[in-house]
Amino acid sequence: MKILTFGEIMLRLKTPDHLRIVQTDGFEASYGGAESNVAVSLATLGDDAAFVTKLPKNPVGDAAFNELRRYGVDTSRILRGGPRLGIYYFEKGSDIRPTNVLYDRAGSALAEAAANEFDWETLLSGVGIFFFSGVTPAISDSVEQAVLGALKYCHAHGITVICDLNYRAKMWSREKAQSVMKELMQYVDLCIANDEDFEATLGIHAFDGDMAHGIDQIETYRQGMKQIQELYPNCGAVASVLRNLKTAEDGDWMGIYLKDGHFYESPVHTVHSFEAVGAGDAFAGALIHGLVHQFSPQKLIDFSITASVMKLMIQHDFNLVSEDEILRIMKTGDTNVMR
Repeated sequence: MKILTFGEIMLRLKTPDHLRIVQTDGFEASYGGAESNVAVSLATLGDDAAFVTKLPKNPVGDAAFNELRRYGVDTSRILRGGPRLGIYYFEKGSDIRPTNVLYDRAGSALAEAAANEFDWETLLSGVGIFFFSGVTPAISDSVEQAVLGALKYCHAHGITVICDLNYRAKMWSREKAQSVMKELMQYVDLCIANDEDFEATLGIHAFDGDMAHGIDQIETYRQGMKQIQELYPNCGAVASVLRNLKTAEDGDWMGIYLKDGHFYESPVHTVHSFEAVGAGDAFAGALIHGLVHQFSPQKLIDFSITASVMKLMIQHDFNLVSEDEILRIMKTGDTNVMR
């Protein structure tokens, strides 16, 4: 089954070690972005994943394009042109100092693209699942309209829509997010909602903001997930990641999946993260993979959260783990050297 993700891939500039942006004299360059990360996860898991975006026709755009091809993502639907590639600066946190992300994405090729540049009849040809996150409509009003156009086409042609609400306070206000996402949710078949996503994007209270005690609020998460389905009966399933974060690098992680009125809960994973970025995208990619391959609901949530926490041990944005590696950790929790 062909899976299409729609969003922005950016140039990521990371400070070395734990240096702050204001003190570094150099950055490590790589590429990433929510929907591109999901596409790479899916391709790495062996799925037929395509990514649509708009990239500038210059060496930086070429590098981002080639990075996707390197990992097996279908890049044939990517538009070329526009002024620049968006950038995000990544400052790795430590202990009580959180990881910090600074965006420089205004005026990017995708942000400047007109909604009518995306011919969804062509772009969605042969596609069975369409994925986007709340990051994409936050990029610009024209991209928001492009997302809406894609969802209307999917609805009319029986294409499954999966959305990670993925609220980003640095990109838009709660008021704007809710005005947009409440409309888009009318076309969503499966929703991923984590932490502040519930309230920031849909106005549903499920989390009090205390990241040290997310898992401890599991009952309010359950109620929030039920409320999503009550408000949006088209949404047949809801998934969520819960965390008790002790420091920027240490915490407990678990997943919940609501399907057909029943909750499926994963074991709790206690992890020390090497780089706390892309774990939510890894969760989404693994969830889609499990749906495509018809995993049972319990296996689906166990597989997805395991993929998510494995990403915490991998540098850069992409979750470069195979299905066999995930299943092995699910089965044994084995961290021995593989020979």
